Amino acid sequence: MPDTSQRPLRLGVAGPVGTGKSTLIATLCRELSAQYEMAVVTNDIYTDEDARLLRSAGVLPVERITAVETGACPHTAIRDDVTANLLAVEDLEQAFDPLDLVVIESGGDNLTATFSPALVDAQLFVLDVAGGGDVARKGGPGVERADLLIINKTDLAPHVGVDVEQMVTDGSAARGGLPVLALSQSSPEAVARLREWVVALIESHRAGEHTPQDPGPMAPHFHADATEPHSHAEPHGHPHP
Repeated sequence: MPDTSQRPLRLGVAGPVGTGKSTLIATLCRELSAQYEMAVVTNDIYTDEDARLLRSAGVLPVERITAVETGACPHTAIRDDVTANLLAVEDLEQAFDPLDLVVIESGGDNLTATFSPALVDAQLFVLDVAGGGDVARKGGPGVERADLLIINKTDLAPHVGVDVEQMVTDGSAARGGLPVLALSQSSPEAVARLREWVVALIESHRAGEHTPQDPGPMAPHFHADATEPHSHAEPHGHPHP
C-alpha cells in the first residue's frame, strides 16, 4: 500500500439524511481549524446546499469549501466512481498546500453507504436518536465497520423515547468493539471526545501508523424506481458525474 502520510488525512463522513453530518463537520472545523489547516468537500445530487450552509456558518474561509453535484445516487460518487470527489480533493490540496485534514461529506443516503478507501483514509458513520433506538443494532457496512460510529443528537433522546446508553451498547455489539461515540452539540465533554479522536487519527496518519480499512461494498438495496435489488459490488448502470 502506498505511503499517504505525506498528504493530508482524508476523512469521510457518511450517514442517512438528517442525521447531522453538516453540523458535525461545522463543529470539527470550529474545534480544529486553529490547530490544523483544513478543507471540506460536500456531496449533493443537484445542489450545493451543504457547501453553502458551511460557508455561511463561517467555519472556514469560503474558498476552502467546495461542492460536488453527483447527479446520481450520492453513494455512487463516494464508492463506485470517486473521480469527481478525488479531483475536488486534489484541487483543494494543491490550492491550499499544506493541508492537514480534508473532510468529505457524503450526500445523505441509506444505512449501507460506505466510502471507497481510494477516496478516504478513514470514515465516520453518523446515526441520530431521532431515527430510532433500534437503528444501531440493525448493522450494515457503515454501522458495523466505519472507523467511528457516532450516535448524534443525544439531547433529543428524552423527546423521542430513546435510551442512548442502550443504543451505544447495541452499536458496540454490532461493531465488535470498534469505537462508538454518543454526541450532542450542546455537550462540551462529548465534543471534546470527538476532537480528541480526530486529533489522534491525524497524528497517527502523519506518523504513517494508520492503515485505511475498507468497510466493504454496500448491501443489496432498492431504489424508488427499481423492482429488483442491486449491489454496488459491480457496476449497475448509474450515470456518473
